[in-house]
Amino acid sequence: MKKRYWIAGVATAAVAAKLLLRPRDVDWQKNREAIFHSDYSRFAEVDGLRLHYQEAGRAQDKPLVLIHGFASSNLVWSKVFLQLAGAGFRVIAPDLIGFGYSGKPARRDYTIEMQARMIVRLIDRLGLKEAALVGSSYGGAVAATCALDYPDRVAKLVLVGAVSNNAPLKHSLLRVFGSPLIGDLVAPLLISSRRLLRRRMKRVYDRHSWAVEEDRVEARHRPLRTWATHRAIIRTVRHWNAERVSLDAHLIQQPTLLLWGETDEEIPLADAKQLENEIAGSRLVVFPDCGHQPHEEYPEEFVTVVSDFCGAPAADAKAAELKQFAREQGVRPRV
Repeated sequence: MKKRYWIAGVATAAVAAKLLLRPRDVDWQKNREAIFHSDYSRFAEVDGLRLHYQEAGRAQDKPLVLIHGFASSNLVWSKVFLQLAGAGFRVIAPDLIGFGYSGKPARRDYTIEMQARMIVRLIDRLGLKEAALVGSSYGGAVAATCALDYPDRVAKLVLVGAVSNNAPLKHSLLRVFGSPLIGDLVAPLLISSRRLLRRRMKRVYDRHSWAVEEDRVEARHRPLRTWATHRAIIRTVRHWNAERVSLDAHLIQQPTLLLWGETDEEIPLADAKQLENEIAGSRLVVFPDCGHQPHEEYPEEFVTVVSDFCGAPAADAKAAELKQFAREQGVRPRV
């Protein structure tokens, strides 16, 4: 019995030490060598918070804002970021508040509505009248909320495996994060686990495990080790309310493109079809043999579809060959 208590005491002490020794936040300058496209990084003060974003393309080109998903950063756009700029867009890829290298304030509610407001404030800060929004997963809920709450600021809407309800809260990890006390103790250990991160990335990318390169795992892992990120993730889960997206989808007036992976295990294809039925004039493109993030699994095809929809002149030499993909929903060309 005494041995059991001794082991429990050691384990408790080890957990406490790991929590206490966490870095407070991630430093962009110290981690610059691990950040993809760091030469394109910018910082802006938005509503009193420091917001990190990356920008490429000419100032006069059509603005395209890329919004990443839950517990992530603008790293997820790294395979299409410069390609979209080359296709004729002014590409802006922010880290949402609480994630990546943006500020992670203690006194924020971390709601979808707050994140949408910050995106619109960034558009204001950059002097833009409107922009096309591309939102992935949780970022899709943010983009859709921008379209609903600030319709005159959103020119077009692209939803990629978008969250539109609270079903993701049923996932085991999110249930742990949302649990009072237990979540505060256990969530940081899970979030900071590199092994668990790699497993989840492989799940997200379906069978394309080649996408889980070590430098990508490392770049994504660095912010996830910090106390401020842990707090932001936990609060995001506890203030998660995406039901409004599905309930009010019929009110979205912007031209809307839905991009989904055929084998997406995070957000089922059924959600995409429901949005297609609700959003007047919307169009669904399904990527075959693809998981949750087609922009990482099929970047060339993704760039072609988005460019075609948003109306930018494609600069890539392969654009003519790939345009057929944009017209044949879910049929991937051989390149």
